[in-house]
Amino acid sequence: MTGAESPPEDISKLGFEEALKELEQIVRALESGDAKLDDAITSYERGAALKKHCEAKLTEAKSRIERISFSSDGANTEPANIG
Repeated sequence: MTGAESPPEDISKLGFEEALKELEQIVRALESGDAKLDDAITSYERGAALKKHCEAKLTEAKSRIERISFSSDGANTEPANIG
């Protein structure tokens, strides 16, 4: 998977929390050392895609938060368009 590729469709549909949970499971499985080499490589590749997806979700959230502006009285002057 190169930097320009988008994640597999099943990963792109995951929310941040779901993707992070699966990534944590993959890391634990790889750390156990019990997987066959081919399975470990496949898991590593999926883990890399999940990591990239999580990073993109965090970047998106950060961008949305940074767009929120507040006036001096604390009122939101720019909608966050959360949804």
